[in-house]
Amino acid sequence: MMNAAARGDRPGGEGYRAGFGCLIGRPNAGKSTLTNAIVGEKVAITSSKPQTTRHTIRGILTTAHAQLVLVDTPGLHRPRTLLGERLNDVVRQTLMDVDVAGFCLPADQRIGPGDTFIARELADLNRARRTPVVAIATKADLVDKARLAEHLIAIDQLGDWADIVPCSAATGEQVADVAGVLMSHLPLSPQLYPDGVLTDEPDDVMVAELVREAALEGVRDELPHSLAVVVEEMTAREGRPADSPLLDVRVNVYVERDSQKAIIIGRGGSRLREVGTRARREIEALLGVRVFLDLHVKVAREWQRDPRQLRKLGF
Repeated sequence: MMNAAARGDRPGGEGYRAGFGCLIGRPNAGKSTLTNAIVGEKVAITSSKPQTTRHTIRGILTTAHAQLVLVDTPGLHRPRTLLGERLNDVVRQTLMDVDVAGFCLPADQRIGPGDTFIARELADLNRARRTPVVAIATKADLVDKARLAEHLIAIDQLGDWADIVPCSAATGEQVADVAGVLMSHLPLSPQLYPDGVLTDEPDDVMVAELVREAALEGVRDELPHSLAVVVEEMTAREGRPADSPLLDVRVNVYVERDSQKAIIIGRGGSRLREVGTRARREIEALLGVRVFLDLHVKVAREWQRDPRQLRKLGF
């Protein structure tokens, strides 16, 4: 997706709009994939596993007419652990700070109790702050036109929305329309970030997220909730030629039980090597430099329920 600087336009003039938006929805509603599609680059990790997103990742789209700072939030859900409660708190705090919210409802799934719960939360927000909410029918490519029409009617009956837009982040269909609608609800404002900035997340946070994304591939359903990643160190290798730098990245992957550690490592360390290879490729693309990735798997028992360990792991 081409930004304003690439087109030669001068953003920030009279009538320019800029502000913060967030995508909200139940787990696995397509929020992170849509965030990446709108920004045009990978700024949020994606996975078929629920509760993939744990941080509020900001992706920035700049055009000639507006700048949207899009916050990808964890899925709002009924929590079963202290971690789950804190993730919900992150979502609610984010909603209080944005100018527009996008409510993602996947077209390949019927509207259920989780969607109704979120719709009530958003109605309360609208009454308290008059924040416009755009309903977004995600994953529209996975259903036929009749099912999509049925889904859009159900969305309309679920609440009072500023707009309703179907899209497919996978194919790109109407992604630009979603971005345009969200931008139309932003306040008049000069740019908040310079041209070319796609995210304001620190490199170590992005690196940790990319390792976690790689580790989530192909694991059992219960493991994603127990998986946390912390970057311990990122340092340039000394003595390297100026034209061939190397970055040493030391990362700890935390799980809650010894059996989970065995799953991540795999037979003879085979699975951990696959995780390292996949993550290193993504990290090198992100940072633009060769990386030596040093992965360690550690057990932090019941960390999701332990306030002290949650703080240590960044929650």
